[in-house]
Amino acid sequence: MMSAAHTAQEKQTEIFRTSWSLYDAITEKNYMFHREIYSCVAGHLQDRHAEGGYSILDLGCGNARFMAPCLKASPPDLYVGVDLSAAALEEAGNHLGGLTGISFLQREMLGFLEQSESRFDVIFSGFAVHHLDPGEKQRLFRSVARCLAPGGSFLLADVARQESETREEYLQGYIAFMRKEWTGISEEHLEEAISHVLSFDFPETLSRLNTLSKEEGMTRVSLLARHAQHHLLKYAKEPSSSDCGS
Repeated sequence: MMSAAHTAQEKQTEIFRTSWSLYDAITEKNYMFHREIYSCVAGHLQDRHAEGGYSILDLGCGNARFMAPCLKASPPDLYVGVDLSAAALEEAGNHLGGLTGISFLQREMLGFLEQSESRFDVIFSGFAVHHLDPGEKQRLFRSVARCLAPGGSFLLADVARQESETREEYLQGYIAFMRKEWTGISEEHLEEAISHVLSFDFPETLSRLNTLSKEEGMTRVSLLARHAQHHLLKYAKEPSSSDCGS
């Protein structure tokens, strides 16, 4: 029997199965600032690579189109991409061709993370966590903290509400942004994307995300990039006395 989280994420990934060209158009035209955000991700991975070998878990990896150049510039010892969409994972395999230590799992990301016994130097999630409900977000942060290796970091690229905004106010503003700026896709595709946002977007405020992090011991919080509603955040635990180089 499928969990509620699995069923919800399966509906969310419908955009990959039925409207792949739509998602590609959105990212290609940089409407969600993927280029700027992944430039920062690339910088972080470059720093990790300079320290030696590293492992990375990519939650909701999609087709890894923007992650691929980051990984090829700073090849990890191990990359695990997790996503529910078989179509997205097939594309990801093509984008990451030539790299070693690459594996993909067609799984619901929260269920996988809660069952994982592995630890990673970097855990990344790009524009997927805002699909989870508040309880699921708390569970995700708890499991991320458990699965981080000593000295590891959680990179979260996602949308966020302003501190004073309700979800309804956020949606009103974001849809206005879409109608104004997303001019390079057809009206039919725009309405499809808006319907997706209305049904599946439940963004938190930055303060709430930071609270979830700190409750799980990831008290080192950095805002690495911000472009309108789109953010890149870094969460890490304070170094312990037993950590090498602390």
